[in-house]
Amino acid sequence: MESRTGLILTGGGARAAYQVGVLKAIAEIMPRRSVSPFPVVCGTSAGALNAATIAINAKNFSMGVQYLVNTWKNFHANQIYRTDALGVLNNTVRWFAGVFLRFLGINILHQTSLLDNTPLNEFLEQILPCEKIQESIDEGYLHALSITASGYGSGESVTFFQGVKELVPWHRAGRLGVATKIEVKHLLASASLPFLFQPRLINREYFGDGSMRQIGPIGAALHLGATRIMVIGVTENGDSNPLQRTDMNEYPSLAQIAGHALNSIFLDTMSVDLERVTKINALVAIMPPETLQKTTLKHVDLLVISPTQSIDKIAERHITELPWTIRLLLRLLGVRHHSGLTLVSYLLSEKKYCRALIELGYQDAMNRRSEIEEFLGVPPNWDEKLPA
Repeated sequence: MESRTGLILTGGGARAAYQVGVLKAIAEIMPRRSVSPFPVVCGTSAGALNAATIAINAKNFSMGVQYLVNTWKNFHANQIYRTDALGVLNNTVRWFAGVFLRFLGINILHQTSLLDNTPLNEFLEQILPCEKIQESIDEGYLHALSITASGYGSGESVTFFQGVKELVPWHRAGRLGVATKIEVKHLLASASLPFLFQPRLINREYFGDGSMRQIGPIGAALHLGATRIMVIGVTENGDSNPLQRTDMNEYPSLAQIAGHALNSIFLDTMSVDLERVTKINALVAIMPPETLQKTTLKHVDLLVISPTQSIDKIAERHITELPWTIRLLLRLLGVRHHSGLTLVSYLLSEKKYCRALIELGYQDAMNRRSEIEEFLGVPPNWDEKLPA
């Protein structure tokens, strides 16, 4: 079987800027003018936007990464959701009114999001020419791109994929793969954070953030032909940041509950899937060759890169960058000093915060340069051998 490296970019709102820093480091590690080292790219939530950019620029990996860096380094929240006073007030009032009327059995307002992210739609239409995804496939630089979203009607995790003709759809318990032409609507659906951004209609069903009910994030890459997988997460490594329990006498605010729910969505499924693959690798390693041939189990090389610092603490240092309207809304939801910062970390799409995450991702990846070189098959220190 042909060796094929898959890249999995998980979700996390503004936290996805961390992925850009890791990709920047990888672009520097790779030889100049290299094609993408990831023929299979799988994106979920905000990671879907980064994944699409890498797929579009598969012919020139460093150029695609530089495009991502320039975009994230200059982000403003108003490019993602409305931050003007009228827009925030109108959307918030409609949200609370919709909740109240639904409680009374009256369904006349279809407002299910706290923020209006229509600016993101316009922004993505301008910067992402999704029609070039097929060009990358036809020219042989991309094997497949997948974008995962969660169906609110069916409750299934749907992976929309575009790739070579040999790929076939799949259907497993609670999840399925659907061949389609990836468009901006798929990216918007995958990045629709629950409660915060509105669901998106695709065909006959409304879809939300792809991390919800994503039982097997790694499975999509394997279905699409990846034989080895790199995962870039956006939640700090639990091993390097052990959980410290503190006394909490106050009832949790809505912001704390929302942040906890988002962390559960973005972290838990990936952690479980990584643990599952690790156990399968250990099992394969001890199985006799004749027994292994009778099973479908295979060893999958994994490399996981995740933040070595608390992103919540980084968000705390940059919270004042948010427009006053959003800070006021977050305060009404219960964001206080050291409280509700997880929610803030997902919404803080401002350039100084994004630049801090890019730098963290870059340093984390460079600190593991030898691992990345070995995983991608890059000759160590190739750049030192070039003529001055």
